Amino acid sequence: MRLLLIEDDQKIAAFIEKGLKEAGFSVDVAREGVEGLSFALTEPYDVAVIDIMLPGLDGLNIIERMRARDVSTPVLILSAKQSVDDRVQGLQRGGDDYMIKPFSFSELLARVQALIRRDKSGTNTTKLQVGQLHMDLLKHEVYRDNTKIELPAKEYSLLEYMMRNPDVVLSKTSILEKVYDYAFDPQTNVVDVLVCRLRNKVDKDFGNKMIHTVRGMGYVLRSQ
Repeated sequence: MRLLLIEDDQKIAAFIEKGLKEAGFSVDVAREGVEGLSFALTEPYDVAVIDIMLPGLDGLNIIERMRARDVSTPVLILSAKQSVDDRVQGLQRGGDDYMIKPFSFSELLARVQALIRRDKSGTNTTKLQVGQLHMDLLKHEVYRDNTKIELPAKEYSLLEYMMRNPDVVLSKTSILEKVYDYAFDPQTNVVDVLVCRLRNKVDKDFGNKMIHTVRGMGYVLRSQ
């Protein structure tokens, strides 16, 4: 699951980002409005969490511009403003839910998951399938041929990335950026080790292999 967080308070942003990543989300963080709007208009997200009071461009204007460009990403508004009028305005200008600061992370996570489940477009964005592999993004469950596969966070994130890009060769650099959110030395073997661990769980006990190495280029998930 990809989430956009637009929050200028460094401590709050770090707190939310840490919790969401532990819950299995891939998180992009913007700390001012113009940057946040750029992310929102150019990258696909399953949900966005947007503060109202931001430098450069406030949260309500960001949401309005998203909707004007037909970006339907569900938005959870964060705000210290507590009045009913403020909440109504936030929802009328394109927000989907509204949380007042301070808040508990468990409630924020529950609201984010609820927004994803609403699935406005009519398509099911909470489940992925590639061949015999099935992934439930909300339950964090993976099955192959009805056999449940237990995966720790990094292996799960790698498999999600591959299932979102079936039959596409993914370079080690792209995997490092998407799974680890860091610019590691491309010569490191951390990706090879991670792929090996994932392959042992996804392929080892089954007939046909789904994760393939493309020498000199990277790795690819194929349904057959």
